Amino acid sequence: MDNWTLHSKHRLSAADIVPQGKRRIRMQVEFDGTQYAGWQRQANVLSVQECLESAVEALTGEQLAVIGCSRTDAGVHALGLVCHMDTACRIPPERMPFALNTKLPEDIRVRAACAAPPGFHARYSTCAKAYRYTFYNSRQMCAIGRQYAMHVPVPMNETRMLEAAEALIGTHDFAAFAASGNVSKSTVRTVYALRIWRDKERIHLCIMGDGFLYNMVRIIAGTLAEIGTGKRPVDAFCRGIETGDRLCLGPTAPACGLTLEQVFYEGDEAAARQIFMPELTGVRTLF
Repeated sequence: MDNWTLHSKHRLSAADIVPQGKRRIRMQVEFDGTQYAGWQRQANVLSVQECLESAVEALTGEQLAVIGCSRTDAGVHALGLVCHMDTACRIPPERMPFALNTKLPEDIRVRAACAAPPGFHARYSTCAKAYRYTFYNSRQMCAIGRQYAMHVPVPMNETRMLEAAEALIGTHDFAAFAASGNVSKSTVRTVYALRIWRDKERIHLCIMGDGFLYNMVRIIAGTLAEIGTGKRPVDAFCRGIETGDRLCLGPTAPACGLTLEQVFYEGDEAAARQIFMPELTGVRTLF
């Protein structure tokens, strides 16, 4: 679709009102999620959000909420999680990453920061997200990078996986792709693009959609692992979409292989197309 554009469903609300004397800062955060219970602050377990809020307090003296674009499961990683905060601190936004990173553990890094445009909300303004899932396809698991991939010790056929995954492109009812505990009012989602390719022992899935149900990407990955090894038929995704039956699909893949790659807002069409350029191996898109 040459005229494909990203549209936010966000409507201005009280959450968009920046308190007097403060300004909204948008940040991009990278983290290794191995040691964390996910993004969201929780009781009795350490989260990425808690670490960021503690760093902000140590830097500015302010106790404030850092609002993320979405939650992540325990053990999931991120390269481009977007968040915002409303702060009275006068540190220039472009200096914020340097200042905060001195207060953060080494496995969490603020990669960029800027003044948020009027009406911006890290969660509600989101138009799409891209996730990457990585399989390590070798008889023996690697020592370096083992915390970022699912080990599959038998041969996988990435061509067969791509053939199966084409059924995911478009707008569908993905009820079968949600784990128990899903609280979304609707299970209809649009998958805009995906790519499956091999890089030596690693096979990667990159998938972009307007949103994903609870554990949806990990269920897709678990199903692809079985399709790639011949344990499940190529039409498994078709059956899952048509019937809504979770049993048509494979297990939920481990969290360690999943990374939130990038979050997209209005005007980010070029950035999305850059990830899914048609000349790259294994790309399928709506646009």
